Amino acid sequence: METLRAYLRSLPGTDAAVAFSGGVDSAVVLRAALDVFPGAVYAVFFKTALHPAAELEEARSLAQGMGARFTCVTVDELREAGIENNPPDRCYRCKRLLFSKLRDFAAGHGVPLLLDGTNADDLNEYRPGLRALSEIGVVSPLARLGLTKAQVRAIAEAEELRVAHKPSSPCLATRVEYHTPLRAEDLSAIAKGEETLRAMGFTAVRVRLHNRLARVEVAGEDIPRAAAESYQISAALRELGFYYVTLDLEGLRSGSMDLMLDSQEKEAALHGRLPE
Repeated sequence: METLRAYLRSLPGTDAAVAFSGGVDSAVVLRAALDVFPGAVYAVFFKTALHPAAELEEARSLAQGMGARFTCVTVDELREAGIENNPPDRCYRCKRLLFSKLRDFAAGHGVPLLLDGTNADDLNEYRPGLRALSEIGVVSPLARLGLTKAQVRAIAEAEELRVAHKPSSPCLATRVEYHTPLRAEDLSAIAKGEETLRAMGFTAVRVRLHNRLARVEVAGEDIPRAAAESYQISAALRELGFYYVTLDLEGLRSGSMDLMLDSQEKEAALHGRLPE
């Protein structure tokens, strides 16, 4: 944590705006920023259709409890970012829109420094959105310092942040096959399905949508229990509109939908060579 604080002290300015999701990465960055900057530190939360609605109040409570100036910016990425059909560069288009709004907010409040919670592990995954951060001038201190997710969680635990062990929750569009239209009703069903599974005790879970089939991912150690409770799980998800329910035997893994993209599509998305 002191290394993170020292890095932030090396940056110019006395104020900062942090893209704040309420997850462990952005919470650690916000905690360090509050320790370092003597001026205003804003926690900027984006309210979108691609994240469960409950995350707003959780993020607000956490940021305000830490002493940050919390603000919520409502964004309609499906319309504004042009990602209705879930293109391979969806992440870039979405991040470009969100961080442009962060930049506009910061400029309106006289804040020169934009921060986010990208960590070193993110750099090793398929993340077209990272290009948008560099284009807009967002600083990712965790990634710059080479801090991994495990290290960030350890820092959060040492700082007694209540989100230290909160499971990662990427946007709901990651649950839908690329080139499949993102529909509000599908995203709502996915969010409700995951909420139902968490209520059953599966803390790390994804419900991936393939047409009307729900592919359930849980942590590897939870697969036997999920199989044993298959009737309850399938019944709950069918009530939400899924016709078929399947359990992924590889367990939960980040970016499993990215396997459907070929290498040429990935390269084009990463380097901005996809057609508009």
